[in-house]
Amino acid sequence: MEKLITGLFDFIESSPTACHTVETVRGLLTKAGFAELSETEPWELSPGKGYFVTRSMSSVIAFRFPKKDFHAFSIAAPHGDSPCFKVKGSPEMKVEEHYAKLNTEVYGGMTLHLWADRPLSVAGRLTLRTEEGVKSVLTDLKRDLLLIPSLAIHMNREANSGSKTDPQKDTLPLLGSSEADLLSLLAEQAGVKKEDILSHDLYLYHRSRGTVFGAAEEFIAAPKLDDLECSFSAVTALLQSENPENCTVCAVFDNEETGSRTRQGAGATFLSDVLSRICKAAGKDEEQRQLAIQNGMLLSADNAHAVHPNYPEKADPTSRCYLNEGIVIKHSSHYATDSVTAGIFRRICEKADVPTQEFYNHSSNPGGGTLGLISGAQVSIPTVDIGLPQLAMHSPYETAGKADVAHMVNAMTAFFNTVITAGKDGGTWSIA
Repeated sequence: MEKLITGLFDFIESSPTACHTVETVRGLLTKAGFAELSETEPWELSPGKGYFVTRSMSSVIAFRFPKKDFHAFSIAAPHGDSPCFKVKGSPEMKVEEHYAKLNTEVYGGMTLHLWADRPLSVAGRLTLRTEEGVKSVLTDLKRDLLLIPSLAIHMNREANSGSKTDPQKDTLPLLGSSEADLLSLLAEQAGVKKEDILSHDLYLYHRSRGTVFGAAEEFIAAPKLDDLECSFSAVTALLQSENPENCTVCAVFDNEETGSRTRQGAGATFLSDVLSRICKAAGKDEEQRQLAIQNGMLLSADNAHAVHPNYPEKADPTSRCYLNEGIVIKHSSHYATDSVTAGIFRRICEKADVPTQEFYNHSSNPGGGTLGLISGAQVSIPTVDIGLPQLAMHSPYETAGKADVAHMVNAMTAFFNTVITAGKDGGTWSIA
């Protein structure tokens, strides 16, 4: 268990942005012998080998190609982005010739005031001018660089009475004295010239490493548990699973927190394109491709809300999810889960001795959606929305159950090792 938790914390620490998440996953896959493919080149796949392909440097799909006449696709799909602040162009804002702060915008749904008075840094990618055209490189300053200073209680007597947070005023981070220059710092770190930076995608991130806490050391806290906890679990499960019949797939998408509408999001054709190219390499025609999809299944993996110890009334009266009590199966009109896919996944977990819980929103507090429904518009595959229970979702530092990390890895491994087959009526499935 300790090794698994350390691995999760290392994974999160090396993934401050979605692009870095992809780079971290690339390293794990390459070490395990997976070969990298390109969307701009032809594919030739060898039975028994693992492959991966990236899009826009911020989404990645990995898969094991078992044989040409494989039965179906088994897919786990988390996301690699998290709510944060994104740096705008020409970011420095001078204040009375004494300070420099950064102009930022909100990325995803955030609890804004929780970002104040915490050590922050900047990471992302720089797109550079080259002799041949352009090139993008990753950058991460990896030091305490920024802080969003809160206004003292003496100057804001309503601070404890629910005062409004203005994202264009209250959350701009202090960079340094008036001469501070963010792009110069990033150019130096990346070993490039500032004048060659044509554009950038830069994000603020919380610097603290994950920790284990609780009277029995039963809880964990870390940045980006939503959704790097599921991303780590999915990649770990893919690497340790074996399925000679199914093509097992792990898809880590970008931009889930902003609607998945980009070309690298779950709403794009990325997954559909990859599945089609796998089928083409396997010699499958369109009908056989559809059989591989309809006999398969997708786990839309994104964390879920646990019952909050200070606000238990916010949870549904009868469907209560708690830390360390297993995988959450998520039910809502915003999710892709139905009784059939929920039942299939519960049966897989039962056979693997993994506990599960059922989540429904409190009817007065509807939650957000996940990528399951969005992805289904491109690939109409049976889907169940799952996640791990957590507290303080979309905070810069979130809380979850220590034992649940193993629960998710074991559940996803069992899923990848399972062959399911749909019956003619659509409601009867065999699970082997």
